[in-house]
Amino acid sequence: MATFHGHGPILWRPSPELVAQSHLSAFMTRHGLSSLDELQRRSITDIDWFWNAVIEDLDIRFTRPYTQVVDLSRGPAWARWCVGGEMNIVDNLLDKYAGTLTDTKVAIRAEGEPPEGVPRALTYAELRREVNRAAGLLRAHGIGRGDVVGVLMPLTPECVIAMLAIIKVGGIFLPLFSGYGVEAVAQRLEDAGAVALVTAEGFSRRGRRIDLRATAEQGAARVPAVRHVLLPTWSGHPDEAETTRTDADEPMMLIYTSGTSGRPKGTVHSHCGFPIKAAQDMAHGFDLHADETMCWITDIGWMMGPWLVFGTLLSGAAMMLYDGALDWPGSDRLWDIVARHKITTLGISPTLVRALMQHGEAPCRAHDLSSLRKFGSTGEPWNPDPWRWLFEVVGGGRLPIINYSGGTETSGGIVSGNVLTPLKACAFAGPLPGMAAEVVDDQGRPVRGEVGELVVTQPWIGMTRGFWRDPDRYLETYWSRWPDVWVHGDWAAVDEDGLWYILGRSDDTIKIAGKRLGPAEAESVLVAHPGVVEAAAIGVPDDLKGEALVCFCVLAPTLAPSDELRDDLAGTIVAALGKPFAPKAIRFVDALPKTRNAKIMRRLVRAAYLGEPAGDTSSLENPAAVDAIRASR
Repeated sequence: MATFHGHGPILWRPSPELVAQSHLSAFMTRHGLSSLDELQRRSITDIDWFWNAVIEDLDIRFTRPYTQVVDLSRGPAWARWCVGGEMNIVDNLLDKYAGTLTDTKVAIRAEGEPPEGVPRALTYAELRREVNRAAGLLRAHGIGRGDVVGVLMPLTPECVIAMLAIIKVGGIFLPLFSGYGVEAVAQRLEDAGAVALVTAEGFSRRGRRIDLRATAEQGAARVPAVRHVLLPTWSGHPDEAETTRTDADEPMMLIYTSGTSGRPKGTVHSHCGFPIKAAQDMAHGFDLHADETMCWITDIGWMMGPWLVFGTLLSGAAMMLYDGALDWPGSDRLWDIVARHKITTLGISPTLVRALMQHGEAPCRAHDLSSLRKFGSTGEPWNPDPWRWLFEVVGGGRLPIINYSGGTETSGGIVSGNVLTPLKACAFAGPLPGMAAEVVDDQGRPVRGEVGELVVTQPWIGMTRGFWRDPDRYLETYWSRWPDVWVHGDWAAVDEDGLWYILGRSDDTIKIAGKRLGPAEAESVLVAHPGVVEAAAIGVPDDLKGEALVCFCVLAPTLAPSDELRDDLAGTIVAALGKPFAPKAIRFVDALPKTRNAKIMRRLVRAAYLGEPAGDTSSLENPAAVDAIRASR
């Protein structure tokens, strides 16, 4: 990896009206800052000032004020926030709206697969009432402050109610991906020391009923500490319930990230951490206003599920929850949802866009998408062609794509787009305010115009408070390469215009004869071919070069695999990347292994191809794709 030139010209510029009404402009005016660059500099050189200003801007209320914004006496890895403060985030998500105009507004819109997944809506007042009832159910079972409670549910209003009720009673919310099997559920409940699990009877996928309750009960039965498996039946409990007083930096959520080996990592998040970072990113990155409805295609078990809940409720906006396939019963399903629920901000992954592109423009054109104000995207790097399709076909060349990248451990974004900065295809405006991000070389020196490691050099309020019961692993994972520097594990670059790019996981790097290649570089070349819908690139051992490139391609339905096509694709890679990166093999497959939120799992592709142990497969949506790759050897 060496020189990096970005992805072409500026394609979107904000209107003066958009800039003037933005949260960023209001924040800068309030604090006497003349430019985004000035805000960025001050936000990372005076972190006490910045995060105090964010807390005030979001109207975060404390039952006991904090005496210190941040305490770094134990070093940045173990920063303590809102020191001495007392606050349960549910006070700010729901309780403080009682008797206000916000109480009458819709907080949740939701829909599942037809026929039973009828549209629903809950106002803030109705949501608060249901959370109070659910809190009564939990307390009736002896669940309270410090208790870990798992939630294995589809993305429905009841899922959000259970989440907020757990936090309201002072518990620690443990979200579990609704597609997990018994072993994955049991492993996380066991590691977390959970005392209860809230679940649902089931859900529909492409018209097929999935029995979730059986998975939950079998998983819980393996964990002696789990005393209760509860269903969302809280209607008989009181409409009012006290919110437990908690320390502001007390754990309130535990999210597991899947590891390539060993047990998954449990990231710890507090009342004053993850929710504040989520809402700040929605304000400064997505410019989410209280009159908007945000929909993110996700699951409660992935960080973007809780992120959506916390951020929209702290913003006084509405969330849209969809639980189901996005191309069933018709290929226009997503666009139909956008139109009927008048979604203003749509969060979507590049992989999903590539899948929707296969159906052409007609499904999108069939619906009125005029409610949309902006797109969001996270989870993986873009290629230019699907980015342009979303921008030009769906957005009519008018709507910004707010590219967003960070992670479960960061409570949201390190880098993001915004509504003030002109955009190129696939690009980020840069680090979010408060994020002291840099791109560095192998010696930790900042670089521009070339690919390097993404790092963060100052603590921020949303950073994980460590890994659950495993401090050494936390330090080793993020803080061990350079002193007091968070190494995120992504390749990144900054182009000549100051725009940022994320280029894939640095631990996915392929090293061919001493030359480094990011998988996304090869994949972008392949999917630019009109016959290739999706691609995954991996490095495999090679006696001569150390590693060699092997690529897997999913073809358009109209195209048949052939040696001629294989040679054409290999030649395209050589022309774009150079002869050293000529692929050792190109294989055609019907599907690539993915998570339910559409991330391609390259490590499973590599393990299957090499016949190695797969490690943690609990996030996998389509196991048959792994079997096909294994057979292709």
